[in-house]
Amino acid sequence: MLSNRIWLLFSILLSFVHNGIAGLTSSFIRSEWPSTDIPLDNEAFALPKGYNAPQQVHITQGDYDGKAVIISWVTPDEPGSSQVRYGISEGKYDFTAKGTVKNYTFHNYKSGYIHKCLVDGLEYDTKYYYEIGDHDSARKFWFQTPPRIDPDASYKFGIIGDLGQTYNSLSTLEHYKRSGGQTVLFVGDLSYADRYQYHDVGVRWDTWGRFIEQSAAYQPWIWCAGNHEIEYMPYMGEVTPFKSYLHRYPTPYPASKSSDPLWYAIRRGSAHVIVLSSYSPFVKYTPQWRWLAEELKRVDRKKTPWLIVLMHVPIYNSNEAHFMEGESMRTVFESWFVKYKVDVVFAGHVHAYERSYRISNIHYNVSSGYPYPVPDKSAPVYITVGDGGNQEGLAGRFRDPQPEYSAFREASYGHSTLEIKNRTHALYHWNRNDDGKKVATDAFMLYNQYWGTSKRRRNLRKNRLYSVIVNRPLSERL
Repeated sequence: MLSNRIWLLFSILLSFVHNGIAGLTSSFIRSEWPSTDIPLDNEAFALPKGYNAPQQVHITQGDYDGKAVIISWVTPDEPGSSQVRYGISEGKYDFTAKGTVKNYTFHNYKSGYIHKCLVDGLEYDTKYYYEIGDHDSARKFWFQTPPRIDPDASYKFGIIGDLGQTYNSLSTLEHYKRSGGQTVLFVGDLSYADRYQYHDVGVRWDTWGRFIEQSAAYQPWIWCAGNHEIEYMPYMGEVTPFKSYLHRYPTPYPASKSSDPLWYAIRRGSAHVIVLSSYSPFVKYTPQWRWLAEELKRVDRKKTPWLIVLMHVPIYNSNEAHFMEGESMRTVFESWFVKYKVDVVFAGHVHAYERSYRISNIHYNVSSGYPYPVPDKSAPVYITVGDGGNQEGLAGRFRDPQPEYSAFREASYGHSTLEIKNRTHALYHWNRNDDGKKVATDAFMLYNQYWGTSKRRRNLRKNRLYSVIVNRPLSERL
């Protein structure tokens, strides 16, 4: 407790030191590991033992409120059973659920048998053990359900984007597993299989599924699609967008009245999480626009005070990579983010880390208003975490000078965590991967937009987000 207070005081001191400047561009220069995919015979992609053993096991939330999960897996040789056996005691499975199975082709690749099973009617805050597969090839896993919907429920999310399957990706995943995160908010660009051709596209989806199983089989990953999931490849005869992604990674979109698996919402503990699709139509009167308009009205901040938005393309970005690509979505949705007081927007796409101040650019029009982003206490914090570690490498060219909306930026690989403490406070960290080591690098206390006092809201002006940039391990700071 004392160390927490010391850290917070240090954070406040640094916020005053930095007061009056636009932000900070880290001087850290990464000694980069090779941005090449892990070889196919590496143990990170190891096949489970046994004939037709389930592989690529992953779960996601299966309903609106966290009392269900969707469990997915692949059997390589034959369909086998789509049954999930589960219970609250290890090795004792009092319940069963029956799923479905399907497969697909992509050029000359034919997938294994992809199983999807909804396990619902679960109790909150309970550890469940589950088993899938047949006979000697059966495999066992577990997951923990979230606390019941409550404004003061504490919960810790991990945030990962643009992961891929390189050694840098492995470093990110291993560090996240030790973070204490309970659910991953994944902001798009999963396997980077589209950087391959023909049969190898499907092969690299399979290796990525086995790669993330070490985390995704034990806790939900909340999926957001990126550009590398589109896989529009006419030269291979493949012109159906998101074909591989939609077959492999289901989402609970009907539970939030969405008409498409690419945009949806969930509630988990004290958080309401909205997932948007940067690569689906979103302008006025499109299905995604209409859905978001209604979903924002359904948000009950008295029950779920934390309002979080996920998208792939950042709408505020000062990197030369993908600069201004999010502008069209910003013009459509930013005013809603301010009106409904979204707490934080997470994005990926840019292979670097960046955090903004609370700013907005909603007052400008062709004849009047502010032509640039301005401090706005009702606006979200925008955070880009497209730094999971893929073969395309880092985006190291930031625009100079650093814009006033940008608080901190660094071209490194890493992951983030958002630890919700109660209805008013959440602790955010970004952790750099430094040659295989986890280094806590950026942190601040996020004050809730709905429950924050008016005095506290006045203190959320630019340069008053209590932040700290340090190079010491997390264990030394907390």
